[in-house]
Amino acid sequence: MKKIFLALSIIALFSFTMLQKTSSIHQFKIKSIEGKTIDLASYKGKKILVVNTASACGYTPQYEGLEKLYELKKNQLVIIGFPCNQFGGQESGTEAEIQTFCKSRYGVTFPLSSKIDVKGSAISPIYKWLCNKSENGILDAEIKWNFNKFILDENGKLLAYFPSNVKPDSEEILKFLK
Repeated sequence: MKKIFLALSIIALFSFTMLQKTSSIHQFKIKSIEGKTIDLASYKGKKILVVNTASACGYTPQYEGLEKLYELKKNQLVIIGFPCNQFGGQESGTEAEIQTFCKSRYGVTFPLSSKIDVKGSAISPIYKWLCNKSENGILDAEIKWNFNKFILDENGKLLAYFPSNVKPDSEEILKFLK
């Protein structure tokens, strides 16, 4: 009887551990750049491309490609930009300034979050989940600069990570949208 109880306890612990690792991005609610709440569960059924962004970076022109991709795949994809000022002070503006810049310069219509940290002791919970295999169950990633990208499936499961130099219209990303 003790062996059966021990075996069932091990199975239950394993199942609980696997359940934790298979959590999805849909568990998160984030603050939008307008100060509203974005419930990522509302994106169930769509793929999600998460990008840490900055307005004064050499990669900033990727906003144009992100917006084109968003317009092209709007029925199956949502892109969420996460402004961050942790790399060279390249996102030092206020949230209102960031929003104005993105709309006037690149016509951005995809959702933007409030400014967050994507690494370090004040890391946003969503980026802690994205960057740690122990939380997302898929991979570890280290954000080293602006415009790193994560793509997630329709169920909110992490599929892949891409560094800054991978453009939004690259085959590496597009293959997940076919």
